[in-house]
Amino acid sequence: MSVDVQLRFDAEAITQYSKANQEPAWFLEKRLAGLKAAGELGLPALEKTKINNWNTQEFEPFQTTAKVASASELSELVKEQIDADSVKNLLVQKNASTLFFAATEELKAQGVIFTTLADALVSHGDLVQKYLLNVVAYDEHKLTALHTAVVNGGVFLYVPKNVEVDVPLQAVYEIAGDNALLCPHVLIVAEANSKVTYVDTYVSGEGKNMVANSIVEVYVGPGASVQVASVRSLSTDVHDYSFRRATVDRDGKMEWILGEMNDGNTVANNTTILKGTASIAETKSISVGTGSQRQNLTSQVQHIGTHSESDMVSKAVMTGEAVSILNGITKIEKGAEKANGVQAENILMLSDKSRGDANPILLIDEDDVKAGHAASVGRFSEESIYYLMSRGITRQGAERLIILGFLDPVVAEIPVEEVKNKLRQALERKLG
Repeated sequence: MSVDVQLRFDAEAITQYSKANQEPAWFLEKRLAGLKAAGELGLPALEKTKINNWNTQEFEPFQTTAKVASASELSELVKEQIDADSVKNLLVQKNASTLFFAATEELKAQGVIFTTLADALVSHGDLVQKYLLNVVAYDEHKLTALHTAVVNGGVFLYVPKNVEVDVPLQAVYEIAGDNALLCPHVLIVAEANSKVTYVDTYVSGEGKNMVANSIVEVYVGPGASVQVASVRSLSTDVHDYSFRRATVDRDGKMEWILGEMNDGNTVANNTTILKGTASIAETKSISVGTGSQRQNLTSQVQHIGTHSESDMVSKAVMTGEAVSILNGITKIEKGAEKANGVQAENILMLSDKSRGDANPILLIDEDDVKAGHAASVGRFSEESIYYLMSRGITRQGAERLIILGFLDPVVAEIPVEEVKNKLRQALERKLG
């Protein structure tokens, strides 16, 4: 059934933007197909969350900002997300503009391609076309269709076979301004026996009625290892929709490290497809809900290859009147013998008006497998609060210690020190 879509942009605006950026004809065709699909498709069906009244399309997609000559000229908001080492391999995007980009000669000498998606479409068009929007289809639902139509930035990261990148590659995405859109597409391709870590952070400045709609696609080749870490700290004025998906070949490993620290309404879907024999997926996710915030966070693994393994851990803390839905889905397909999938979702509620739902789902179509889940939803103990207060700690300080203690077992396991620090900083911000 056709869905009425009132947009602030049209096919002509998209075409002009595409041509101004010298995008190949095939990508413009994909954009226009996305625009058409956006008028025909409905919003994604989410467990216990209705987003019909959320802002999904009221934005101006191509707001631009002037580039900076050096990292020292970046805003303090962005500088807080980077350090001296990060500047060497770094993308900074604000709305529809790349403010700063740097990549070392050492990286280029290894044959690694780390560049903006816009530059990759021009300089590596055939390679991008081979992978782009294959693991996440443009016409899955209205949000992926809108993303395809107005994608306004992102990263292309390609690692040749047998190459190990020993430093994290980073991107910082900032959104600011009334009706602004942040719509990056991240495409990561790791060839056989390669290794790479990609880290991004999302921040927001002043503005009303803003939308972030991002997609991450990852291809993990045979024996390759990819870490993707993301810390999102967007304001209450931003509706955030993120769709991350990876496909993993034999003996490959995909690791997701996610910190959902937004203050506004959030939808996130994180899926890994274990196609190859002995492929591995690990997901660590933490979130904090405050105020009247609504979150719907899904982690999913599809086992196709034999002897594949997955481990998903999600923890959420809810305060105020916040509502969080944690969905964990382990799907083991027929023929995925000796697969092993485990998951755990835990929610801690700090107020009587907050609500958390942990939904572990096991879908098993094969007999010779192992699968397990654990889920808990509960409130913190007043006895614990009283004990800490009896030691001279304020109630607010006691609640903060309990929250950090609840989340730290996940944070402490993060192998990338930089990501670990960013998550802890984001937690400190949300907890005041």
